[in-house]
Amino acid sequence: MTEKAGSFKAVKIPDTYGFATRFLYNTVPGRIVLKLLIKTFVSKLAGLILRCPASRVFIKGFVKNNNINIEEYNDIKYRSFNDFFIREIREEFRPLSEIDSVVAAPSDGKLTAYHISVDSVFDIKNSKYSVKNLFQDKELAEEFSDGECLIFRLTPDDYHRYIYIDDGEVLSQKRINGVLHTVRPIAFEHYDVFSQNTREYTVIQTKNFGKVAQIEVGALFVGRISNHNKNRAIKRGEEKGMFEFGGSTIVMLFQKDMVSIDKTIYENTDLNMETIVKMGDKVGERVAAQRPQ
Repeated sequence: MTEKAGSFKAVKIPDTYGFATRFLYNTVPGRIVLKLLIKTFVSKLAGLILRCPASRVFIKGFVKNNNINIEEYNDIKYRSFNDFFIREIREEFRPLSEIDSVVAAPSDGKLTAYHISVDSVFDIKNSKYSVKNLFQDKELAEEFSDGECLIFRLTPDDYHRYIYIDDGEVLSQKRINGVLHTVRPIAFEHYDVFSQNTREYTVIQTKNFGKVAQIEVGALFVGRISNHNKNRAIKRGEEKGMFEFGGSTIVMLFQKDMVSIDKTIYENTDLNMETIVKMGDKVGERVAAQRPQ
């Protein structure tokens, strides 16, 4: 059930990867090739291929290899592989709690949680990540000092649309162009991925959780972050956008003392585990002292 917490499944963050990924990130020749692959024009080329009608030939194998239950999705005829990739799920398979104090997952993903220090950094695999570099805005970063950071890593088997987690007002939106490293943890050991990759962030004044930042990060071969970009009041559960072509990441930042994240998620992260969540799952709740007036 969506409102249950503490009953999550978790998977170990992989220490080994396929030959191609190890070659690209762990060898000198591979990193030379990588410099080309992470360019946005490569993603655009991949996008052209996966939008053409002939790309439908990839759908059957993709479903089988990723154990996708196609019965959960709307029954339509797909025009291309990308059309299938951004397919819409039936509402009953991603229910959202009606309790507005619940912090819901904005997307499917493999979730890790981190505390943001007073210096506005968080630590992933012994690498320091700066919120200032993430935003390219020092003053905005300081607003999230001593807060919480949630990272939802989407993989090909996940549903690739995402939502707003609360009612609120969009305060600002920005796109930052960059490169497109993989978002697999192997890349974190070599590159400041979230500060180098193409990303879009939205800062929202929410009804229940204070000021929240939701950041969509593109990944290798995934340059297409398709946000609806609604500069207006937004509603809890409203679709914010979608990723096209492959894996990707959503980073959520919360201010100090606004939310309490389920301790199981932090415990899993400390054990080098990712917590498996679906869009709408409860991952935390509003701190009782922060009830809206």
